[in-house]
Amino acid sequence: MKDTVVVRPKRDPKAVMRFICLGYCGGGVSSYMRWADVMPPGVEAAAICYPGREGRFVEDFAENWDELVDDVIEAVVSAAGLPYVLFGHSMGSWVAFDVASRLEERGGPAPAALVVSSANAPSESLAVEEVTPSRRDSDEQLLTWMRQFGLLPRHVLDSAELRDMAVELMRADIRVRDSFRPREGATVQAPVELFTGADDETIDPDVREQWLRLAKNGVRHTELPGSHFYTPEVWNALPSYMASLSEQVPAS
Repeated sequence: MKDTVVVRPKRDPKAVMRFICLGYCGGGVSSYMRWADVMPPGVEAAAICYPGREGRFVEDFAENWDELVDDVIEAVVSAAGLPYVLFGHSMGSWVAFDVASRLEERGGPAPAALVVSSANAPSESLAVEEVTPSRRDSDEQLLTWMRQFGLLPRHVLDSAELRDMAVELMRADIRVRDSFRPREGATVQAPVELFTGADDETIDPDVREQWLRLAKNGVRHTELPGSHFYTPEVWNALPSYMASLSEQVPAS
C-alpha cells in the first residue's frame, strides 16, 4: 500500500505492534503525526489517509459508507504485517468498529484491541443525521465548529480558498457518515477501550453500556478532561493513556 494511504511518521524496524489510527469527520492523518513521539517501546504509529485529502488529494471522496469502509479495510490489511491496535476518534470510532467487525467475520487479520474515542456506539436507534456537525449546518456554522475544536490551523483560517476546501472536506465526510447504517448482529471480539471527555455534551450518559452491547470481551471506559477533543495536553499525549497499547506488547 502506498505511503500516501498508510502513513507511518516514524518507521521502527524493531516494532512488534502497530497502532493504526482512523480519521474523524473532516480530519486527516496530520492530527495523529505527533503521536509517534508518545508510543510505548515496540509500538509503531500509523494513520490511514481517506480518499480526497492530504496525500490522496487528487482522488475523489468516498461516496458512501461502504465505499469508505472497503477502502479502509484494504489499507488496514496492508498495514497488518504486525499485530495491531485499531483506533478511531468520533466518526472514526464507527469506522474502526465496522472495519474490525468485518475483518473478524472474514477471519482476519483482526485487531488485538479496538480503541474508540468521543463516540456513542453505533446502533439502529441512533439518528445519524442528528449527529454534530450536521449536513444542515451552514458553511459558517461548520467553520465555527472546526474553529471551536481547533481543527483549523492558522494558515487555513487566513485563506479563503483553504477555508472553502476545509468545508468541502467536512461536507464530504458528513455525507458519508449520514449514509451509515448498522449491520444487523455486528459485534467485535476484540477488547474495547473507550475514552470520552468529561465536558463532551455529544456523549450519552450510558455510552459504556451502549458499547458493551457490541463488545463481546468487555469495555474499559476512561473519562478524560475536556470536551470532544479533550484538552490540548491530553489530546497530544492520548496514546499514553491507552492500556491497550502497553498490555498488547509482548514482554521482552
